[in-house]
Amino acid sequence: MLQNLKDIDKDEFFREVTVRICSSLDIEKALERCFLFLKDIIPLNEIVLVTYNSQLGTINIEAVANDGGRVCRDIKIPLPARLQDEIEMASDLSRIRYVKDTSKDPFIAPIGDILGWTDSQAIVARFILEGRYMGAFIITAKKGIPFRDEHLGLLEYINEPVAIALNNCKQFKELLMLKDALAEEKRFLQNELKTGSKFEVIGSDFGLKKVMERVNQVAPLASPVLIYGETGTGKEIVSQVIHSLSPRSGGPFVKLNCGAIPDTLIDSELFGHEKGSFTGAISQKKGRFERAHGGTIFLDEISELPLNAQVRLLRVLQEKEFERVGGTSPIKVDVRIISATNRNLEELVKRGGFREDLYFRLNVFPIYIPPLRDRKIDIPSLVQHFIMKKFREMALPSVPVVEKGAMDILMAYDWPGNVRELENIVERAIILSKGRPIDFKGIIKAGVSMERPSDTDKQTFPTLEEIEKEHIIKALRAAKGKVEGRDGAANLLGINPGTLRHRMRKLSIPFGRKALV
Repeated sequence: MLQNLKDIDKDEFFREVTVRICSSLDIEKALERCFLFLKDIIPLNEIVLVTYNSQLGTINIEAVANDGGRVCRDIKIPLPARLQDEIEMASDLSRIRYVKDTSKDPFIAPIGDILGWTDSQAIVARFILEGRYMGAFIITAKKGIPFRDEHLGLLEYINEPVAIALNNCKQFKELLMLKDALAEEKRFLQNELKTGSKFEVIGSDFGLKKVMERVNQVAPLASPVLIYGETGTGKEIVSQVIHSLSPRSGGPFVKLNCGAIPDTLIDSELFGHEKGSFTGAISQKKGRFERAHGGTIFLDEISELPLNAQVRLLRVLQEKEFERVGGTSPIKVDVRIISATNRNLEELVKRGGFREDLYFRLNVFPIYIPPLRDRKIDIPSLVQHFIMKKFREMALPSVPVVEKGAMDILMAYDWPGNVRELENIVERAIILSKGRPIDFKGIIKAGVSMERPSDTDKQTFPTLEEIEKEHIIKALRAAKGKVEGRDGAANLLGINPGTLRHRMRKLSIPFGRKALV
């Protein structure tokens, strides 16, 4: 039951509201405590705190308090230019205004639509500090019991201290968000430093001479580059060289392996997300593109990028902007994109697994890195480089040496794993040598790796991809082409439907009933 307004001591009212609003730097808690006090004095359903972002031109719903408790909303509503101009002229605004019908007020109606107000009235207590509009308290109630002048008078009496207190709460919240963002940024940069930023191009004067000529041509420009070649040829190293030789070398170099991120998280990883945009999004997060602003982003295994993410990537290339997951405001970025793939993107485009328009945007300046078997002249230099690298990493007492004639074994091998395989073999040889000169006889024999299957084995055993493809097709047939649901193929295989679709795209398995043919 509401108190009689005649019995209310204004000074006591002022003190109580001020104590409650200042009782916590948690803006939601402070708002809830105010609601519990005011509901016995003013006929209200809920209190909403909104703030104004002049840079974005949005009204942000920060928190809501009602009989159900408190809720942190963090919802941004774009304002028309006319309303922005109106609230920018803060000196002309009254501190308190009465809205008899919230559905007809241009400022309140969009907020009411989101919060589900029907047949409601409101008091808007504007917060204006140092001539700037900061935001407002919105107190709502059903139309049955109209607000009285005394209610407006009470709210006007406490307007200034409440405005100061809530502004302090807001700034504290922003500081916490900034602290979390800096901590997250620190973790990201530390992780990047762990991966190492030093690189060296072995073979730039011999087997990779043509590659380096093309690198030197494109590096000073801002054009997208597509690096293609077999796995293990050194595509990431080449991308780092392009960045280091470009005018962006002082900016960040951000890497992402598109094949290592689940389909459900790729948008968040690339473009970031807002707090509460999905389950587990407990804070705002910057994506790789936002981190790469002013520098270069390297998208490895670009062929594995899901089609929905390809659409958003195309927008970044065309418009130089994107939106975080759950966000409404576009974010401008200046980023150079270098992508890499070990697959034939043209064939992938023909099969519908990659957008043609995106392919043309990425393939402005292609660079092909030849496999190691086509540039064996570089093997001696690479072996020496890896010996010195392992000598430092393994803290060996002395630099290993290669036994006479051992290099001939490496030169006779066809290197299906390219430079990465060579590095692994050098490390294995150092471990097995036990301090003696390195000999590759126990690792590579007669031009064939001891770990590789013979031609007979290849005919006897299908590849893992062939086995996986056949297994998925069997599950699809059992599910009559259905992927999701209790009787879907994903459930039969015990995996997430998004993961199954990703594997189907990678293995070129058609969707729907076509998969049964």
